[in-house]
Amino acid sequence: MKLMLSNVSGIPIYSQIKQQIISAILSGELSDNELLPSLRQLAKELKISVLTTTRAYTELEQEGFIVTEQGKGCFVIASGSQKVREQLVQKTENALTDAVRLAQRAGLSKDELIIMLDKLMEE
Repeated sequence: MKLMLSNVSGIPIYSQIKQQIISAILSGELSDNELLPSLRQLAKELKISVLTTTRAYTELEQEGFIVTEQGKGCFVIASGSQKVREQLVQKTENALTDAVRLAQRAGLSKDELIIMLDKLMEE
């Protein structure tokens, strides 16, 4: 996982880290139960304060995306977790909303759209 930070975006660094890790979890780039870099290791790699990485990891844990095991490190929570599922359902709903809008612009009927969805689900 490669994190890209911007000092000029106006978004706090800890928030950028958090959002990129969430994106990596939801996209499957980070696997279930995968060990994340240690707080110190990540801070060193990104050339930032350990406090910044601590805040990002703390918020990720509070929001249910990672779990910390004392003496072992921080791990990605299993994709079956409620929080990850909620986020994936939300992303799916957003994508379907976009798909419906495109289908309407293309003049597709509901039945045609359902047929397309059925075919995609079979693949």
